[in-house]
Amino acid sequence: MNIALVTGSAGLIGSEAVSFFSDKFDLVIGIDNNMRQYFFGNEASTAWNRNRLEEQFPNYKHYQADIREVSQLEVIFKEYGTDIKCVLHTAAQPSHDWAAKEPFTDFSVNANGTLNMLEMTRLHAPDAVFIFTSTNKVYGDNPNYLPLIETETRFEIDASHPYFENGIDENHSIDHTKHSLFGASKVAADVLVQEYGRYFGMKTGIFRGGCLTGPNHSGTALHGFLSYLMKCAITGNHYTIFGYKGKQVRDNIHSYDLVNMFWNFYLNPRAGEVYNAGGGRFANCSMLEAIAICEEMTGKKMSYSYSETNRIGDHIWYVSDLSKFKAHYPNWNWTFGLNETLQQIHDGIASRL
Repeated sequence: MNIALVTGSAGLIGSEAVSFFSDKFDLVIGIDNNMRQYFFGNEASTAWNRNRLEEQFPNYKHYQADIREVSQLEVIFKEYGTDIKCVLHTAAQPSHDWAAKEPFTDFSVNANGTLNMLEMTRLHAPDAVFIFTSTNKVYGDNPNYLPLIETETRFEIDASHPYFENGIDENHSIDHTKHSLFGASKVAADVLVQEYGRYFGMKTGIFRGGCLTGPNHSGTALHGFLSYLMKCAITGNHYTIFGYKGKQVRDNIHSYDLVNMFWNFYLNPRAGEVYNAGGGRFANCSMLEAIAICEEMTGKKMSYSYSETNRIGDHIWYVSDLSKFKAHYPNWNWTFGLNETLQQIHDGIASRL
């Protein structure tokens, strides 16, 4: 039997992976204990998404396990063993603001949990392809020291810089920089996944995501920028912009396009390979530009205010360069642009509300 195992399976990327992989594997195992609700409150609960997966996909099997507990993981890995052909590790504590409140929890989920998943895979399914969702926060605030220019609605990198054409590549330093505690725990996990590939020869892929988004995101104020922004636009709830005049730029990749990157890697895996993964020059926006799109889609003016205090370690301008991945996997390309993604987010939130 061919099995795909997905951690964080009721979250944005995990649930997209379950949907994508359901007709490609005999069984999709999901591990998710809804810690997102613990991190961000009831509005962030992923229970609705777990229920949707169980109803929609008959070959999906859910486990309410905690990735911090080896004993809980070991039961699952021992049961299925080498039938597990793909491990997609998306479970995480994803907020740099939240990490500062509970550093032990953040590190135990992001770093220890990743180590647990790697070691269980090495011991019980060593030939499985192991795919890890890292983050652009591993670069810390190094991108803020690039030559940036302020325009009317955004910051942009100087046109003479090598990053101007395609964005920031994988050679950008992750050292000597302020990461946030979240960024530091993800660096630890990122390097561990690389090491299990390079040291043990496992087929491991690391994807350093920009803003990961899509209609199945349980967005909150602390995590899920576009989803939470659109939710505020629809409900009229107040939104706060933190620093940089609202001109900070993010690149945004639809969850389907990211999971399709994972699928391409699974079909032709490498050992310990690192890829930047985001919307790149294809899909990016500033806060102000995103607010304008949300207002246009809802037909309502948003209620928002501005705080001069930026989030610690926040990026002023970040656009991912996907040239390396596209060179390795030339059949892949983006499917969903920014406006189409935001329309899907709008429709998904509206239907749930």
